[in-house]
Amino acid sequence: MIHVVIAGARGRMGSEAVKAIENAQDMKVVAVYDYKYDGQHLHNGEVREDGQGIPIYTNFEQLAQETTPQVLVDLTVPQTVYRNMELAIEHGIRPVVGTSGLTNEEVDQLTTLAAAHEIGGIIAPNFSIGAVLMMKFSQMAARYIDDIEIIEMHHDQKVDAPSGTATKTVDMINEVRTSKQQGHPDETESMSGARGAEVNGMHIHSVRLPGLVAHQQVLFGGEGELLTLRHDSFNRGSFMPGVLMAVREVLAQKSLVYGLENIIE
Repeated sequence: MIHVVIAGARGRMGSEAVKAIENAQDMKVVAVYDYKYDGQHLHNGEVREDGQGIPIYTNFEQLAQETTPQVLVDLTVPQTVYRNMELAIEHGIRPVVGTSGLTNEEVDQLTTLAAAHEIGGIIAPNFSIGAVLMMKFSQMAARYIDDIEIIEMHHDQKVDAPSGTATKTVDMINEVRTSKQQGHPDETESMSGARGAEVNGMHIHSVRLPGLVAHQQVLFGGEGELLTLRHDSFNRGSFMPGVLMAVREVLAQKSLVYGLENIIE
């Protein structure tokens, strides 16, 4: 039985993760790490004072000593995820992180820390298996068609832009694509930001609207043709198979892994 602590368990993704892990036969949520409600319990998404449900801790050291989890699933926000990962690694708990917004420098620092403690971890900009395949297919296509734009669309409560999925897609494409200027060399914007963010010539456009969950298109423009790779998550349940896979796989990892594509053959 894999013992799991969840940070961000009261959020939309976190509540889905609690249900998915509790329904899995080989794992169990032993604690919730939060910034409030210390000493209370989480039961069916509600905070209770009667002792029913999963214990909530605000002190990570106390949590680690009393519940001895093997894996931390972090689904919080960029402002807290770095410190949460540090605490987990320092206490010998393997982090599985779905929070986007970590910088490349922070990922490098966490990679070094994990290596020093000889512990594995997984940072997944997207837990959706379909989204990970979309990123892998994009990297494959970029070898042959190198004029590329990305449109990523998320719900209007997402705090970071571009999304971690878009950023990771760009990173993977850059491994096989030489930087180039796209479009007309004298292109100008009559309204600032009209062409979106630009990375090595590629443009990324972020859409934030109510009703959306997580969606991305990667467009490849060639001579007389357009290739579009698109993935849509219609609900947060679409991320749960990836969460469960990561929790299982992280136990075999000996270093920090960035991206589920590295554990999907």
